[in-house]
Amino acid sequence: MPPLARRDLRNLVRQLGATARPSQQRKALATIASVPVCGEDRDNLVAIAAAGAIPPLVQLLRGGSSAEVQAIAAAALSNLARHCGNVSGIVAAGAIPLLVQLLGTGSLADVQEFAATALGNLARTEDNQVVIAAAGAIPPLVQLLGSGCRPDVREKAAAALRELAFESPANVVIIAAAGAIPPLVQLLESASPGPTQLHAAATLSYYRR
Repeated sequence: MPPLARRDLRNLVRQLGATARPSQQRKALATIASVPVCGEDRDNLVAIAAAGAIPPLVQLLRGGSSAEVQAIAAAALSNLARHCGNVSGIVAAGAIPLLVQLLGTGSLADVQEFAATALGNLARTEDNQVVIAAAGAIPPLVQLLGSGCRPDVREKAAAALRELAFESPANVVIIAAAGAIPPLVQLLESASPGPTQLHAAATLSYYRR
């Protein structure tokens, strides 16, 4: 993807607003969610955030949005959070409590999947590990490990718990107290090796240190 021009960035952010047509909004969300993270394309992630995309994206996580919009907004924020330069702005805009709410049983699987992915990407700093745990993310993430959840949801929940547990003894204790160990063990035994099993194994490894 070539670098986005300033005018294109302004239009992209404008299309996230409440006055945009739903089709424009969905197209803008999909564009942000699909920006590549490799090479020079990473600059677009920073440019989109600098153009003011984060506050309207966070606003779209709220209950007034459709489930489809919430899911794509969470995916867009997750993609922006893959660049470390955007993480503090996402947290400052109030995304974490809203993402935690979207993990709940009242959300559709797509919403849960992308909310878990976003939280996992945000959890790659020590401060955010604390903030995310304090916001109550761990119990619903543990619930999403259950066999009744969609496989891709279980994978993203396991990945988020892995990030939260990494070099965080306090979160390791909270994760265990939330009942994560039995479903993590079950994930290891339930299928052939894949990303979900690797995340589960990594999280469990913190209990052997």
